[in-house]
Amino acid sequence: MNTFISKIKPILTHPITLVMVLLFLKIIAFRAVVFHNKSVFHIALIEFPLWAFLLSLVVLLVKKRMWTGIFVFNTILSVLFIAIIYYTRYFSTIPSYYDLQQIYQSNSVGGTVGLLSKPYDFLFFLDILLILPIARYFNNKKIKPSASVNRRLAILFGSISIITTLLAFRQPLIDVSYFAKENGYLQSQAVQVFTRSFGTALASDVNLSERDVEKLKGNDYVTANEHDSYGIAKDRHVFVIQVESLQGFVINRKVNGQEITPNLNTLLKDSTYFDNVYQQIGAGNTSDAEWLMHTSIYPEGMDPTVNVINGDLVPSLPRTLQKNGYGTATYHADDITYWSREKLYPALGFDHVYTDKEIPAERMIGFGSADEVMFDFASAQLPAQIKEYEKMYSNLITLTSHTPFDMPDELQSLTLPESYENTYVGNYLQSIRYTDEQIGAFIDTLKKEDLYDNSLILIYGDHSGIHGAPVTKDDEAVLLDLLGHPYNLQDRFVVPVIFSGGALFSGETINHLGGQIDLMPTLLNLLGIEHDAQMMGHNLFQYEHNLLGMRYHLPGSSFINDDTLYVAPSAKLPAILYNRDTMKEKSRTNKTQQSIDNALQIMQQSDQILKSYSSRK
Repeated sequence: MNTFISKIKPILTHPITLVMVLLFLKIIAFRAVVFHNKSVFHIALIEFPLWAFLLSLVVLLVKKRMWTGIFVFNTILSVLFIAIIYYTRYFSTIPSYYDLQQIYQSNSVGGTVGLLSKPYDFLFFLDILLILPIARYFNNKKIKPSASVNRRLAILFGSISIITTLLAFRQPLIDVSYFAKENGYLQSQAVQVFTRSFGTALASDVNLSERDVEKLKGNDYVTANEHDSYGIAKDRHVFVIQVESLQGFVINRKVNGQEITPNLNTLLKDSTYFDNVYQQIGAGNTSDAEWLMHTSIYPEGMDPTVNVINGDLVPSLPRTLQKNGYGTATYHADDITYWSREKLYPALGFDHVYTDKEIPAERMIGFGSADEVMFDFASAQLPAQIKEYEKMYSNLITLTSHTPFDMPDELQSLTLPESYENTYVGNYLQSIRYTDEQIGAFIDTLKKEDLYDNSLILIYGDHSGIHGAPVTKDDEAVLLDLLGHPYNLQDRFVVPVIFSGGALFSGETINHLGGQIDLMPTLLNLLGIEHDAQMMGHNLFQYEHNLLGMRYHLPGSSFINDDTLYVAPSAKLPAILYNRDTMKEKSRTNKTQQSIDNALQIMQQSDQILKSYSSRK
């Protein structure tokens, strides 16, 4: 016993040991906040050793400036932990090293950072303040660190880290957040580095035909040219309006006796409205919505898809339309490098690309020119484009209704109840109302220019605007008053999809389950055009049943089918099944696992297609 004590005494009395204790406490706090994990044993065995090993390496490398190295290491770690926590609070998912690497692009987080902070966050910097008096104490006592003890600690923590990391590589990486909770945050990053280098998340050798995919969704396959909707909009101009943060619950809803979206509501009388379509974006948010719309291929998930594609020409909606006599143009009043659109647009093959360099920098709101400026600019381009190409496809992406929804007072058209004023939700409603007015004005322009009656128009939301930490208790109360029920995942994920155009539709609402992956197949079917590559979505007018996967904003293995929304286990919560009609929890059945397997097969097939255009072949 005395021999054992004599061996460990140098370690227990070593200066680095106290620093390791502080590090351990900080990691416990980090795990508790991010993963709701308070198992000290799990943290000590899985999460702590790799961080401790890194600290040991710093101590060994800097030697004479050990305390400076420790201070810098802990400062960087505190900033990193806060960045991860803020990202998680907003997106409800754990960021990868790549997400944090391009945090400069996360305007949506930067604009709401004040809403993401909590009073106790500063405690993650407490250990940095404690290191200073600890260092002074040991320096005054002239207690020098033992190099042999430092090496032993590095070997101990390094050995444990190698074992836990190797074990992590043996686990399937389906959901990043859940994987990080079970296997450690740094281990999850190591596995992601490997995955990003050698393949997409679920890529495997599968070979599903379109008929096979429809069978997995629960449908009997029907060839495209036999659909009732096939070709009803043949040779028309096409206008696709992707609306920033537009959620389905605002359509046909009033607040304080006022319609939130009066122009879209009026347009519905001349449209077919799909009120049961889900967002399916990944880490790329708006750019992933563009990818889904123009390829009908699932986004990569862990990374923005634009960062995965290798520059090869992708079979896309613009290219298929070009083969059928269309000119193609896309409009977005933002920096083209945001979400790497300078890579995306050439891959998709647009003839004309208009961003903040071409669209006038006028009436700036939020991250760019106001939507009215973008629509006016697009309208001005049409006469020359139609003269050149005869048929035009115009892809218009709005920007003004982007979080944090700060609208100038003179552009706030809604008179909101007092309880809505200066809330996140209240600001959201004002911004959506503004964008609705600009869409209405653009539709009026098409009518004045005699284009509406010869056009097919698709309007859809790119993703939710109301989610994450910015939604406070006050906002939840506002949503309860507005919706008549507590805000739920269905309210968050359903985006409106409106197909319109002169004398095409008669105000019908169709509740077929759909996803953003279905938009391109539906549009092409209406035009009577067939795509020369496999699409993972289908024609919403034709098929009643569906099976949707979603990455990033729901844990991996989650699915949505006709009657169920399944949320796979995540970093903070166990698996939950909801009845989609009532959004009440229901019990797991034998069909649940089959739906999980079917959804994963569909996404694996999609990953195989994406792999052909990926830098991670």
